[in-house]
Amino acid sequence: MAKIVAIAGSPSHPSRTYGIVEYALNLLAQNGFETDLISVRDLPSEDLIFGRYDSPALEPAKALIQAASGLIVATPVYKAAYTGVLKSFLDLLPPKFLSGKVILPIATGGTIAHLLSIDYALKPILSELGAEYLLNGVYAVDKQIQRQENGGFLLDEEIEQRLQKSVHDLGQTVEQISNLTEKLIPA
Repeated sequence: MAKIVAIAGSPSHPSRTYGIVEYALNLLAQNGFETDLISVRDLPSEDLIFGRYDSPALEPAKALIQAASGLIVATPVYKAAYTGVLKSFLDLLPPKFLSGKVILPIATGGTIAHLLSIDYALKPILSELGAEYLLNGVYAVDKQIQRQENGGFLLDEEIEQRLQKSVHDLGQTVEQISNLTEKLIPA
C-alpha cells in the first residue's frame, strides 16, 4: 500500500493542528496506508533559521517526503498565513521536490476570516515546490476542535465529516495515480 506522510507545521504540541493530523493519519492507517509524521517543530531550529539546505539532520524528513505518494501539509494560521517554522522547512526543500505527490492542505485558525489562507498562502508555496495534485483544503476553526482532559481532541461533527471526506479523497487519488503509474511503467 502507498505511503502518506503528514507535515505538521505547528510550533507547539499538543495543538489543534496536531489533533487533526493525528485523526487523519489514523483514518489512513485504518484503510491500509502506511503513514508517518514530520513535526517541523522537532527539526533543528538552527538549521531552519540559517537555511542549512545540506544539513544531515534534515535528511530523514526529506527521505520520508521523497518516499511518500501523498502528503498532508497542516498548519495553524497566524497573521493570515502558515507558520514561520513551516515556511522555514519548506524553503529548504529542493525545487520541484513535491512533484508527483498528492497533497491535502489543512489549516486551523481562530476565526473563519482566515479561510482563504489555504488558497492564497499555502497552495502557492506548495505549487512552487512542484505540487501537481493539490486537493481542496480543509480549514477548521479552533472552536470546532475541543481539547479533552486526556490530552486528545474531539472534532465537532461538521469538521469531522469534511475531514473524513478529504482524507478519503486523498487516499483514493493516491491509489488512482499509483495504479496509473504501474500501468504506464511496469515494474
